[in-house]
Amino acid sequence: MPAERQLDVYLLPALVEPAELAGKTAVVIDVLRATTTVIHALACGATQVLPCLEVEETLETAAACLLRGESAIRGGERGGRQIPGFELGNSPAEYSRQVVGGKTVVFTTTNGTRAMLRCRQARRVLIGAFVNFSAVCRELGGESRIALVCAGTDGHVTREDTLLAGAIASDLAREGSWRLNDQAEIAADSWQTAVRLMTDRPLGILLRGSRGGRNLIDIGQENDVDLAAQIDKFDIVPELDLLAWRIR
Repeated sequence: MPAERQLDVYLLPALVEPAELAGKTAVVIDVLRATTTVIHALACGATQVLPCLEVEETLETAAACLLRGESAIRGGERGGRQIPGFELGNSPAEYSRQVVGGKTVVFTTTNGTRAMLRCRQARRVLIGAFVNFSAVCRELGGESRIALVCAGTDGHVTREDTLLAGAIASDLAREGSWRLNDQAEIAADSWQTAVRLMTDRPLGILLRGSRGGRNLIDIGQENDVDLAAQIDKFDIVPELDLLAWRIR
């Protein structure tokens, strides 16, 4: 009989200590919008994404790239809105091939880049969203210790991240023997409920009702919710190089 494998979900980064992720493959999830935007950027030809925690760090990192002769562009948000002086915000639509192709994206967000830092002691760190759902599941198929780390919003659990974690957990659980922690069970149950609702309402409608979705609607960026709800738009799995601290 195959050995039982462990799949843990953490609905907020604060619910897991970095040391608990040692030896595990972690997937950072921030559907609205950081991980969705990172995937869009790399799929559209960005050479790498450099995640930063603070605005000042982002400015310094971009300046260092330019000194090395690299073509760099600054992107990110605070309170959902583009940071003054930055070329881009956190909308996936902004990261087109014409804008980011061949460039380094230096990137900071309120929640997503902090979730990445929480995973710094993991064995591997992958970037997941609905737009690369099947590719992430395929990449995880050979792993035995997995942690799905949801970014949430301002310290609150969000429906959109929980649903994606539940979708991944449900997909993996169909094959092999997996032990799920309680948060993984909760997420999987939420996804199964959403699947039944999606017979009448598409995923984008469900995400509009989430905390993150409502926040985006309030600032006039409802289109980003629809972009984030496009399941399997891309067949790539970005990975955070923990030594170089870059996503490729």
